[in-house]
Amino acid sequence: MTDPDRIWTEAAGKLRAEIGEGPFSSYIAPSAVRAEAGGQLILVTPTAYARDWVRKNALRRMNELWLGLDGLSRKLEVRCRAEVGSPAPAMAQLSPANDMSVLATAPTATVGPVTDGPRAVRAAGLQERLTFDSFVEGQGNAFALAIARQTAAWADGHFNPIFFCGPYGYGKTHLLNAIAWEAQRLRPDAKVVYLTAERFLSTFVRAMQDRSTAAFKESLRSADMLLLDDVQFVGGKASTQEELLSTLTALIEDGKRIVLSADRAPMALTEIEPRLRSHLSAGLTCPVEPADRMLKIAVAQNRLQALARLGVVSGEANPAVLEQLVDRTPGSVRELEGAVNTLAAAAGQRLSSVTLEEAQGLLGASIRSGPDRRITVDEIQKTTSEHFAMKQVDLLSERRTRAVARPRQIAMYLCKQLTTRSYPDIGRRFGGRDHTTVLHGVRKIEELLATDEQIAKDVEALIRKLRG
Repeated sequence: MTDPDRIWTEAAGKLRAEIGEGPFSSYIAPSAVRAEAGGQLILVTPTAYARDWVRKNALRRMNELWLGLDGLSRKLEVRCRAEVGSPAPAMAQLSPANDMSVLATAPTATVGPVTDGPRAVRAAGLQERLTFDSFVEGQGNAFALAIARQTAAWADGHFNPIFFCGPYGYGKTHLLNAIAWEAQRLRPDAKVVYLTAERFLSTFVRAMQDRSTAAFKESLRSADMLLLDDVQFVGGKASTQEELLSTLTALIEDGKRIVLSADRAPMALTEIEPRLRSHLSAGLTCPVEPADRMLKIAVAQNRLQALARLGVVSGEANPAVLEQLVDRTPGSVRELEGAVNTLAAAAGQRLSSVTLEEAQGLLGASIRSGPDRRITVDEIQKTTSEHFAMKQVDLLSERRTRAVARPRQIAMYLCKQLTTRSYPDIGRRFGGRDHTTVLHGVRKIEELLATDEQIAKDVEALIRKLRG
C-alpha cells in the first residue's frame, strides 16, 4: 500500500467514526483521492451535490486528519468528477473496484475509493442478508422470484418497469435487495442505484433547498438500473411525483432497467397522480402474495438456520414447535421472523431440546392462543415508558438521545405490530412525526431483534405486558 493509500484509508476510517455511517456512505465512500502531477491532492466526488456537501460539512476536518498523518503537509481540495475532465488511465479507479492499488506507470495516481463494488452498493442502504440465497420460495412468490432473477441477470426483457406489489412483510424489499446485489455482482462496472421512497423524497427535497437539483437528476439518470422501494410514499407530493415521472421517462428512453415496489398494484395507488400511475403500470406487475402455511414453516426453518450459522442457536427446533409457532403467529412473514428471533434469543444453545410447552412459556404472548384484546397506541406508549423508567411525554418529544430514541422506536414497532394504525397515524400520535420516521424506526427494531438480545427481551416483555 502506497503512502497516499495508507493515509486515505486511515483518515477515512477516523472520519467515518466521527460523522456516522450514513453521511460517510453517501458522500465519502464513493469518492477517491487523486494525486496530480504537481503533487496536489484532490478528493473526486461522483456528483456536484456530493462535492458541495463535502465542502460544507467535512472538508475542514478531512484536512485536519490528513495533515496529522501526512509528513509532506499537503492539503486536500475537492472536485466533482465532471470538473476533473477526461480521465487519465488511472482515473478508472474512481469507479468501485476491488484493486485498491495505485497505478505506478500512470502519469497521475489515484487512491481508490474506500469501498469496492459490493460495499459501494451497500452504501445505498441495502441489507447484506437479503439475497437470493436467503429468499424462501413458495407458491405465492414463485413468479415474482423468477422475474427478479431474470432482472438481476440483465437478461433481455420486454417489460420495463418491473413492479412488485403486495402487503407489508412478504418479501418485496428482500427481492429488490437481492436484485441489486446480484446485478452488481454480475456487472461490477454498472451503476446500480437502490433507494427507498423515503430516501428519494428526502434527497430530492434537500437538493431543492440547496439548489442542486441538477446533480440529483444526474445521479439517478446516469444509473444502469434504478430500484425504488415503497413507491406509495411519494403519493400526495406533487413536485416529487413530477421528478419521479421525469426520471422514469428518461431511464426508459435510454433503455435502462427500472424496478419498483409498493403495497398495492400501480392503478390502486390512488394518492399518486394519474400520469405517474400510468407509467408505473406500463411494464410488468408481479404480485407477491401472502405466504401459506408451508412457506411460513420453511421461512421459520431458514431463519433458524441463519441464526445457527451466527452461533445464536445450536441444533434444530422440534417440528411441532415450529408448526405451533407458525399457526399462532398470524400476519406477515416479517412478524413470523420476529417470533422466531424471540424464540432463538430465549432458547439459545438448547434450541433442539425445547419442548412445545417450554416454547409457549418462552414466547409468552408472542404466540397468540386466543382472541386478541384491543390494544391502543396510548397503552403502548404508557407501558413502554414505564418499562424504560421514563415519562410518556419523552416519547412524543423532539429529544433524540439514545436513551429516548430507542424506546420510541420500540413503541412505534409495537404500534405497527399490535394495532391496525397506519404509519402516518402512528407518526401523528408520536408528536406529529412524518410516516417515514415511523417506517425507519420499525425497520430498525426489526433488524435489532435478530442481533441484539436485550432488545429482543425488552420487546418480548412489553408484548407480554400489553397482552396481559
